Amino acid sequence: MQEPKLLLNFLWNINRTMMKHIKKSLKAPVIAFGLLLTVTIGFSQTRTESDLLGEKEIPAEAYYGVQTMRALENFPVSGTTTNAYPDFVKAFAIVKLAAARANADVGRLNQEKLSAIEKACQAVINGQYHDQFLVDLYQGGAGTSANMNANEVLANIALELSGHQKGEYHIIEPHDDLNMGQSTNDTYPTTIKVALLIHNDRLITEAEALSGAFHDKGEEFKEILKMGRTEGQDAVPMTLGQEFHAFGNQLDAEIALLRQTEAYLCEVNMGATAIGTGITASPGYAERCALHLAEITGKPFRMSKDLIAATSSQQAFVVYSSGLKSLSIALSKISSDLIFLASGPRAGIFEINLPALQPGSSIMPGKVNPVMPELMNEICFRVIGNDVTVTLAAHSGLLQLNAYEPVEAIAILESQKLLFNTLPLFRKQCIEGITANTDILEHYMERSVGTVTALNPVLGYEKTTELAKEALETNKGILELIREKKILTEQEIRELMDPVTLTGQE
Repeated sequence: MQEPKLLLNFLWNINRTMMKHIKKSLKAPVIAFGLLLTVTIGFSQTRTESDLLGEKEIPAEAYYGVQTMRALENFPVSGTTTNAYPDFVKAFAIVKLAAARANADVGRLNQEKLSAIEKACQAVINGQYHDQFLVDLYQGGAGTSANMNANEVLANIALELSGHQKGEYHIIEPHDDLNMGQSTNDTYPTTIKVALLIHNDRLITEAEALSGAFHDKGEEFKEILKMGRTEGQDAVPMTLGQEFHAFGNQLDAEIALLRQTEAYLCEVNMGATAIGTGITASPGYAERCALHLAEITGKPFRMSKDLIAATSSQQAFVVYSSGLKSLSIALSKISSDLIFLASGPRAGIFEINLPALQPGSSIMPGKVNPVMPELMNEICFRVIGNDVTVTLAAHSGLLQLNAYEPVEAIAILESQKLLFNTLPLFRKQCIEGITANTDILEHYMERSVGTVTALNPVLGYEKTTELAKEALETNKGILELIREKKILTEQEIRELMDPVTLTGQE
C-alpha cells in the first residue's frame, strides 16, 4: 500500500506547486485537483450495494449498507447521530435480538442464522460497533433510516462473525432476516421505549441521590428556626430543616411519578408491522417477542391489546415526557428558591450560603453568582420545551402512523441526558455544600411580625393584632415589644420559641 500513498503525495505536491505559480489560469489547478480526486477515489476500497433506487458504492470497511448511505446523504441536519445515545444503540440490538428469538420460536428463523444474529446483537449490547450507527436523529420516514441502519449493521456483523464478507446478503439479509416479521412502525417506537427504560433507571438513581442530599441537609438544619414566607411576605415560623426536607419530599414525589410512567413504556406493538394488522409476522410472534424483551431487559414488557391503536398512539411518549417535565418544574422551583434564599450578601435575605464556584462578574469585584441553581434552571427550561415538542409531534400524526416519532425520540432522549448529567453536578457542587447563616436567621426571627401568629393561643387574636400593628408602625420586632411591655417572661419566650413547639415537630 506504500505506492498509492507515494503517488497521492506526488500529485498533492504538483497541485500545490501549480496553485502557487500559475495565477492567471485556473485550468491547471482544477485539472490537478480532479486528478488527485480521481486517484483518491480509485484507491478507496468499496463494495457495491443496490436498492430500489439503484446502486451505490459503500466503503468496504463500513458495516452499514446502501439505505444507511442514502440517509447520510439525505439528512445531514443536526450532526447528532444515533450513537450519541449509547442506550438507543443498545436498544436497537435488544429489540432485534428479541425479534430474532421470537422468529426462531415460531419456526421461521433457522438456528444457524439465529446464532449469528445473537452474536451480532450481543456485541452491540456490549458496546461494540456503535460507531456504525451514523444516521442523523432528525430524519423523515418515521425512523425507517435508523431502523435500516440497525438492520444493515447487525447483518454485516453477523456475516463477519460467521466467517463471511460484508455484503454477502444471500447468507444473512438485512430485510429478510434482521427485519423479519417487522416494520419500522413497530420496531422504532419499541426501540425508543427500551432506550428510555434503560436510562430511566440511571436517571432515578441520580434523582434519589439528590433527594437524599436535601434530606441530609434537613437533618443538619432541623433545629434552626426561620421565618416561612408566603407570596414573598413573612408568614409563620418553621425550621430550615423543614424547608430542606420539603425540597427532598417534592423530589421523592417526582421520582414516584417517573416510576409510574414506566408502565406505559412497557406496552409495545412488536408484531403490529406496518399499521397493526400484523401482516408478514407469523402467528405467535408478537407474544413471544414481548416475552423475550422482558427476559432480556428485566422490564415487564407486554404486547398491546390493540396493535392498530398502539401503532398510531403516542401516549407512552407523552406520559413519560410529562413525567420529565414535572420533575423539571419541581427542580426549577427549588433552584429559584435557593437563589432567593442565598440572595445578598448585604442587600438580600442571605439566609443560606451556596458554595462559591467561580467569580461572578467581569466588571464587579467580589461578586459570586449562584451558578449551579442557574444551570439547573436552564436545563429544566429545555426539558419543559422538549415536552412541548413531544406534544406537538404526538398530535400531528395521521391515521394509522405517526411519522414524527424521530423528533419525539430526540426530545425525550435529550431531556433524559441533560437531567442525568446535571443532577449530580447540582448535588455535589451546590446542595451538599450549603450552610446556614444562623445569625441572620435569628435576627429575622427576632424582628419579624410573623411570630405574632404563635401568640394567638396565648394572648388572643385582638391583642396580637394590636402588637402586629404597633410593630409595623414603630419598626420594632414582636419579641422586642413583648419584652418592653413585659407581656411574657424570658422563660415563657424561650418556651414559645422552642423549635419543637413552634413548628409542630414531634
